[in-house]
Amino acid sequence: MSKGSIIAIVIAVVVIFAGIGTYNEIKSARIDVDAQYGQIENQIQRRADLIPNLVSTVKGYMQYEEKVLTEVTEARSQIAGAKSPEEMAQADAALTGALGRLIAVAENYPALKSDAHFTELMREISGSENRIAVARRDYNDAIKRYNVIVSTFPGNMFAGIMGYSSLPQFEAEEAAHTVPKVAF
Repeated sequence: MSKGSIIAIVIAVVVIFAGIGTYNEIKSARIDVDAQYGQIENQIQRRADLIPNLVSTVKGYMQYEEKVLTEVTEARSQIAGAKSPEEMAQADAALTGALGRLIAVAENYPALKSDAHFTELMREISGSENRIAVARRDYNDAIKRYNVIVSTFPGNMFAGIMGYSSLPQFEAEEAAHTVPKVAF
């Protein structure tokens, strides 16, 4: 074997191992993205699972607020039907808005606000909101890591061949950028 063919073989081996390493890095980053999205779904589902208890607790007090209860129930069902991160974000925004309206209406019912079961459910939902925020942050961090890998050399070369491209981050709905008005 000539010196030139040995060099070509060494270069080919290095390229192959670099390709394998890059492939594994891209795959690992994508698996992490999917796992983090699963955590968002998990936390949103946890909150949605609390809704039937909240609605049944509130129903006895809010006899004339059927529209708000219906909105909450419908928004909860949208969570179950979400098939993509975008649909999940829209369903989550709808549920968050409906819960906000429910809480605002609950302010008109002092007996409801002092109910221990209602208070505990609201505490659980508040905890779920915090968990959802953490899961969204972790998801966006995983997306950032993945996007850096598939957008920079040599990952961008292999990502294109493998059919991977940049992914959008989990973004808040436009309404979330508006500061809510609180009146006492």
